[in-house]
Amino acid sequence: MPATIPGVPPLDPPPVEDLLARAHVVRLPLRRRFRGILEREAVLLEGPAGWGEFAPFLEYGPAEAGRWLEAGIEAAWHGWPAPRRDRVEVNATVPAVAAQDVPAVLAAFPGCRTAKVKVAEAGADAATRRREDVARVAAVREVLGPAGRIRVDANAGWSVEEAERVLGDLAPHGLEYAEQPCATLEEMALLRRRLAAAGTVVPLAADESVRKAEDPLRVAGLEAADVVVVKVAPLRGVRPALAVARACGLPVVVSSALDTSVGIAAGTALAAALPELPFACGLGTAALLAADVTGAPLLPAGGSLPVGAVAADPELLQRFAAPPDRVEHWHDRLRAAHATLTPVR
Repeated sequence: MPATIPGVPPLDPPPVEDLLARAHVVRLPLRRRFRGILEREAVLLEGPAGWGEFAPFLEYGPAEAGRWLEAGIEAAWHGWPAPRRDRVEVNATVPAVAAQDVPAVLAAFPGCRTAKVKVAEAGADAATRRREDVARVAAVREVLGPAGRIRVDANAGWSVEEAERVLGDLAPHGLEYAEQPCATLEEMALLRRRLAAAGTVVPLAADESVRKAEDPLRVAGLEAADVVVVKVAPLRGVRPALAVARACGLPVVVSSALDTSVGIAAGTALAAALPELPFACGLGTAALLAADVTGAPLLPAGGSLPVGAVAADPELLQRFAAPPDRVEHWHDRLRAAHATLTPVR
């Protein structure tokens, strides 16, 4: 787990047998390819306080997955802090689609006036990626109009030099910020200085370099970003994420990780508990799912989501139950993640 989250003790985890007895593994189809996948698998945990989710991406090892398990335990066994607001504004999410497909993607996010656009997608050469990224952002600007807000997310896919070039091309379209353009905080700090020297006005947001870091607070000390993107699951839960947001001293955007509506409810709980919420949240991703675990999924309406816990529907859990071999796989991952947690003595 991150080494420095001041004032937030670890939760006492229930026995792994209790978790497995209350675990439901589902496989949900996506509307279109996202992060290279067409289906999303997740474990839903039913506990005394409600429902939690455990769905670390497949490339994550036990230690990192353990953070996600703590977040699921917090939701299902402990609940969340009291909210300060009852709705949160959300952004649309535009995968790395062709420019002509942008209007159809944005139509799935009614009322959203902010769009996060995926860029730097792996698989193409740098020149082709650059042309496609610029065309995609231009198409989003055309749909949203001059008053719409656009942020791009490179998922650490650029070198400093490539980021400087591509952001120079994208800046005329008016970017709210660029999320995780480079892999490390040191690279982002260098890019931030280069953009300023070149007169390119594109604020930077840190995501992976915060949520995957042993010390998620280094971002402020290195002056590597203007904004911090905070996700509940990788930061162990709502309370630890609140502590990170408070300690960073930077504006915060709350985002999700292609969660079911149960997982997104944890994100809305974090957004609702923050003292200030200056940006639209990246919590509208249930619109990317072709199915969900609740009959009332958390889909944007009027550009926002309601705040509140979500209960999984037993019939939907059964309908979208993962095959037996995948259930065994996720049970093994849950056991391995649980083994990294420290019981409170």
